[in-house]
Amino acid sequence: MPPIPGSGLAKGLAVTLRTMTKKTVTQQYPDAQPELPPRSRGVIGLFEENCTVCMLCARECPDWCIYIDSHKETMPAAAPGGRERSRNVLDRFAIDFSLCMYCGICIEVCPFDALFWSPEFEYAETDIRELTHERDKLREWMWTVPAPPALDPGAEEPKEIAAAHKAVEKLAAAQAEPPADEGGTA
Repeated sequence: MPPIPGSGLAKGLAVTLRTMTKKTVTQQYPDAQPELPPRSRGVIGLFEENCTVCMLCARECPDWCIYIDSHKETMPAAAPGGRERSRNVLDRFAIDFSLCMYCGICIEVCPFDALFWSPEFEYAETDIRELTHERDKLREWMWTVPAPPALDPGAEEPKEIAAAHKAVEKLAAAQAEPPADEGGTA
């Protein structure tokens, strides 16, 4: 049987009428901010105080989008007769978000917890060259990083903490015992 002329138009209008009467679930973005999941990946925040300029993040980045410059400073000896120490000082830390693929490898390999995921996602620019953000902007995003989730109250205590508690109890018990008389009376 051949299709009735205009039946497709009638079906389309029926769908339109059905959806027009339903409540919309669309959020008006600039006016209503979306609720992001706690582990969402926005941008990378830098906690400068923890950065030792080890360059692991830049070396492990598959896109080579992290730029780090530093210089060495000599620190005077802490005690007389001691030797001088040298340390790296961070001059530049920049991430080119036009190249970044948000894989998180830089955050995972950082041994000093200097890099964190921030849920900030509004960093669009009109020029692609302005997507390279320097350390001052990365530090601003650090303050938007949420606190880590609380530990599960039903979980067992981590081995490291249990060992530390055991060592403290052992030391307290050893200090509470009176010293034994070793040679009798003189």
